[in-house]
Amino acid sequence: MNTFQIHISRRRFLARSAVAAGLPLWCLDELHSQAAQTRPLAANDKPGIGLIGCGGQGRGDCNWARNYGTVIAVADVDDGHAEEAQKQFGAAHRFKDFRKLLERDDIHVIINGTPDHWHTLINIASARAGKDIYSEKPLTLTIAEGKTLVQEIRKHQRVLQVGSQQRSDARFRLACELVRNGRIGRLEHMVVGLPTGPREGPFSAVPVPPELDWDYYLGQTPKVDYNGHNSHWNFRWWYQFSGGQITDWGAHHNDIAQWGNGTERSGPVEVDGKGLVEMIPGGYDAMAKYRIDCKYANGVTMTIVDEGTVTDRNVVGGGKSTPNGVQFIGTDGWIFVSRSEIKANKQELIEEPLPSGATRLHKSDNHMGNFFECVRSRKDPICDVEIGHRSISIAHLGVISVRMKRPLRWDPSREQFIDDAEADRWLSRAMRAPYDMSFI
Repeated sequence: MNTFQIHISRRRFLARSAVAAGLPLWCLDELHSQAAQTRPLAANDKPGIGLIGCGGQGRGDCNWARNYGTVIAVADVDDGHAEEAQKQFGAAHRFKDFRKLLERDDIHVIINGTPDHWHTLINIASARAGKDIYSEKPLTLTIAEGKTLVQEIRKHQRVLQVGSQQRSDARFRLACELVRNGRIGRLEHMVVGLPTGPREGPFSAVPVPPELDWDYYLGQTPKVDYNGHNSHWNFRWWYQFSGGQITDWGAHHNDIAQWGNGTERSGPVEVDGKGLVEMIPGGYDAMAKYRIDCKYANGVTMTIVDEGTVTDRNVVGGGKSTPNGVQFIGTDGWIFVSRSEIKANKQELIEEPLPSGATRLHKSDNHMGNFFECVRSRKDPICDVEIGHRSISIAHLGVISVRMKRPLRWDPSREQFIDDAEADRWLSRAMRAPYDMSFI
């Protein structure tokens, strides 16, 4: 039996202790909070950092974070990744079970660089342990996870910054401010261009590397064979773990589209997704080529499409492709923004300063720096838990529509489909024991 399957979590232990002591179960949360309390920061202390998920993205985030704190411990189910991270950051402690890392009271901040299917459990466990969290995107595997995570972060009064670093890029902020202030007239349509995903396979089972705990890596998802193409970087091409580029890059650009549309705490009311290729049986199964059309309650429409597909409303790309970025199209012009440029049909749309009294958006020029500022101030960061949940919800809705092969109507206030019990079943996924909510 896997050692993690017989591990009794701190929360479960406290529940049993409460009952044994004759205490009512409502005391459990108070007991858990006391047991998991993190050592408070003094005015000049550097926060203690714990890295969970030590692959390339996690180490990159942690390398950025150590400018603001001290890396105390690292955790990963791949011993090789954990050893590399421990050496890189000079961490005193290394764990395979992230729950052991969370027990340390000298860790204030968690950097969560794990694959998508582990984000929610680790983020909830971190919040319950009194830690603040910088979480990689996409924030969740399902919309139901997002709703639960928002509640947990608010309940435990934690700071959570989603790694949607484009919010701290001046180009993206300027584009959204211009759109919000009517620089292109009334916003009518948005085009979100994402990369085309891989279409490869089939793949056959191969031996699991000795340094990787494959069962723990799979976590809440169904048990499948290791094939050398379904872990680490390539996890994102499998529906089991993610949603392909629709959720990977979509988490970034959907966030900017929502920001420009003023709907970052809401979402569309109609979604119609289509897969444009047949995926190879036994190979990657997250849709590689796609088109997702959305409509908002304010009348604005949006098309999410891979770069290799041209749309009828594409104003950038010369009619040959859809560029990676966000196009805002209004009654009086258009603005396009990406990680390398911002441009418009008329340059003065960008160059003319905004007037005094214009709507200005949350300003951050350093995404990790903004997070650590908020760890001190206890204010919400520029991409807080709800914003991150809402931006990835659009991608999840698109994936659901693509897989169901039909349009869907969505109620963003209730976060349910409208009169569609079949679609509502896609809002969550069964979690494989023991890696369900009882695991934390």
